[in-house]
Amino acid sequence: MAPWRIASAITAFALIALYAGGANYWNKDYGWYQSLSKPSWQPPDFVFGIIWPYNFIVLGFALYAISTKASPAIAAGTLTIFALSVFFALRWSYLFYSPHDFAGSASALAVTAFLTFPILIATFMTSWKIGIALLPYQIWIILAAALSASYAALN
Repeated sequence: MAPWRIASAITAFALIALYAGGANYWNKDYGWYQSLSKPSWQPPDFVFGIIWPYNFIVLGFALYAISTKASPAIAAGTLTIFALSVFFALRWSYLFYSPHDFAGSASALAVTAFLTFPILIATFMTSWKIGIALLPYQIWIILAAALSASYAALN
């Protein structure tokens, strides 16, 4: 495997580790979260515990496939977009849980949802099977952005 492909795959896994590790960094006060008014359509808590590990695993497969099969330009572009999406997803976590900026956090997650489209496209270009497996991530991020906007409206 070409050295740039190895570097690309390592970068992808480092970004996923940052995303997974940083997602709950600011979520220290669960009681505060429980006190919020929640949208009636919010999924039950256990769903979050199932979907996020699935999402991170499938992202790993998707980014690995892109890193090892796509052209250098597509691989680099996808990793750059993914890095930006991780930044905005972690910004959501910070804004939501630390300063409780619901509007700002909803905006950050909307940007994350927008940035997942090119990642999904690159995944489908590389592997249809992994692209299909990544669809729940796309749906979940859009749902999470809508959920975040609902929190902004209710609180």
